[in-house]
Amino acid sequence: MSLKNLSVKIKIPKILKNKLTYSKVNQVYKKFDKLLDVKDNFIVAVSGGPDSLALAFLSKIYSIKNKLNVKYYIIDHKLRVESTTEAKYVKKILKKININAEILSWRGTKPKNNIQSSARAKRLELLFSKCRKLNITNVLLGHHQEDLFENFFIRMLRGSGLKGLISFGKKTKIGNITVLRPLINQKKEDLILVSKKVFGFYVTDPTNDEEKFLRVRVRKLLRELKNDGLSQKKFNNTIMNLKKSNDVIDFYVYKNLESNTFFSHKKKQIIINDKFFDQPYEIVFRSLSDSINLLGKNYYASRGRKIDRVIKNIQKNEFLRCTLGNCIIEKVNQTVIISEES
Repeated sequence: MSLKNLSVKIKIPKILKNKLTYSKVNQVYKKFDKLLDVKDNFIVAVSGGPDSLALAFLSKIYSIKNKLNVKYYIIDHKLRVESTTEAKYVKKILKKININAEILSWRGTKPKNNIQSSARAKRLELLFSKCRKLNITNVLLGHHQEDLFENFFIRMLRGSGLKGLISFGKKTKIGNITVLRPLINQKKEDLILVSKKVFGFYVTDPTNDEEKFLRVRVRKLLRELKNDGLSQKKFNNTIMNLKKSNDVIDFYVYKNLESNTFFSHKKKQIIINDKFFDQPYEIVFRSLSDSINLLGKNYYASRGRKIDRVIKNIQKNEFLRCTLGNCIIEKVNQTVIISEES
């Protein structure tokens, strides 16, 4: 290959390049480009809100610069009468910057309780299904700095452990799929500006102001706490300190799994010896949770209280068999066997 070929510049379409002439839009892109650092094809989730529209624009430029094949999916949860009309309009405006998006709809009966968490789980299910079909292992979501704040406090209110408090970061591994959040260090106000400059439009979800949802109440609380000194710098320091502690625990979880389990690919089983349960409780808890997630191919970890009950019953010799996280867990003499539920 000649030096001339090596130096060929990637041409960004004029309609996209012109948007980068806005100083703030260009600053946001530079932060995005620095954080993402992905060299494989990926899927982008779009809802029509300012965060996801900004993500669509930024990822389009990134994909062109890095010669990547990207698929865009608009998620229509069908929770509001106007959602389908909005999804079709979002598809139309994405077309203006050369993005061909497909609409994925949540069909069937919707749950009456925990609707927001159910919607998030359904979104991942739809996206992961496309990942498997297209053999793509990266999914980009539009979570931003304020989402990071909110998620930390919501999990704290729900009694999450250390891992739960820090798991909402720029990268989360779920089975063989990596969920990426390249806007996690961006302010929502900046993403709104990008959406306005690029599209002149974004969808406003009325449920974002309904105080019956915990996330909305936490969001309002955080606005007040910012007046009392809560800042991104202080918050990041807290997260970094917690992550250092978490890394130590992860090391011992790895050692426990390496020394006290055997994975049978043929039988699709994880065989656990009795020394597995002789470790400090947090090590045992995470080791068992990771084993269940691996074999059950779960989007989310099983509820902590259910795993806690299994561990306590095993340690008290009061356990024989149960199902959890798409797995069958049974005790045979001093050995615990986890099998994939058929």
